[in-house]
Amino acid sequence: MATSSFKNDCAMADTAVLLINTGSPDAPEADAVRRYLAEFLSDPRIVELPRWQWMPILHGIILRTRPAKSAKRYQGVWTDRGSPLIVHCSDIAQKLGNALGGKVIVRAAMRYGNPSVASVIDELCAAGVRKILLFPMFAQYASQTSAACLDAAFSHFSSLRCIPAVRTIRGYHDAPEYIDALASTVRAHWAKAGRPEKGRGRTLFSFHGIPKKSSALGDPYEAECRESAVLLAAALGLEADEWGLSFQSRFGRDEWLQPYTIDMVRAWGDEGVDRIDVLCPGFSADCLETIEEIDDELRGIYLSVHPDGVFHYIPSLNASNAAIALYEAIVRRELAGWF
Repeated sequence: MATSSFKNDCAMADTAVLLINTGSPDAPEADAVRRYLAEFLSDPRIVELPRWQWMPILHGIILRTRPAKSAKRYQGVWTDRGSPLIVHCSDIAQKLGNALGGKVIVRAAMRYGNPSVASVIDELCAAGVRKILLFPMFAQYASQTSAACLDAAFSHFSSLRCIPAVRTIRGYHDAPEYIDALASTVRAHWAKAGRPEKGRGRTLFSFHGIPKKSSALGDPYEAECRESAVLLAAALGLEADEWGLSFQSRFGRDEWLQPYTIDMVRAWGDEGVDRIDVLCPGFSADCLETIEEIDDELRGIYLSVHPDGVFHYIPSLNASNAAIALYEAIVRRELAGWF
């Protein structure tokens, strides 16, 4: 967006909503992926190991071998407009701003990569914004996601002489609007593909995983994922034998939250479950972990076990009408008294 256009938008209001997501490389190329991974995996929120132990592994092994492999994966999901995650978040910001009638400026930023949290905060402040709602785009709170996003903002605030008034959103895992938005997305899919037949098909809610020790250390993420899944299953009228919950995207050798998505889908295939519909409720926007890992890799695993089965991936909320209605409800509630 041109600077002049940005300033003109901000001149309309002194309040802003900053949507923050994890981020993406600038390009599906090894060098760009290396820069992104270096920032992402250097964050103590992401890898909770002593720096003296982790940094030699990161720079001596991971950043030498993983970027080229990851770049190939990103190439498979890249769009004409760029990274799907950044494209969806940009669209969400634009549509949410329109829904709020121009009274609040809405911008998207990435915790790792670009547009960075610091750069967007600087643009907002320079344009006259004096009140900012920080909105990590994660329904379920985790130190690796929500807290990491807030870290970036508050770290940058520490370098500013004039800090804006700040509010934060912790999460919204049990918000009625969130459950309704997810349920409407699933129902829309069922309206086209039919509802899975009881006894033959199942619906899987796959959340991003985190190390199991996080729960023992007091992280509420696991409990919030399970509560979201139970609420969603109830909203959809699913009985206990018609759905499951799992965790994906395991990294490293430590035990992560279980059951693992791959293991559950493989087991369902072995049992002869003829259809699996997968939704990733914890992802506000489709990205590498949903498009490549679920819609491609997981699909292949299931069909290799059950070649005659049917696999459906239900897209994330992205910038759908249901998503915008959800975010608008949350923002209006959280900004009470500010606009």
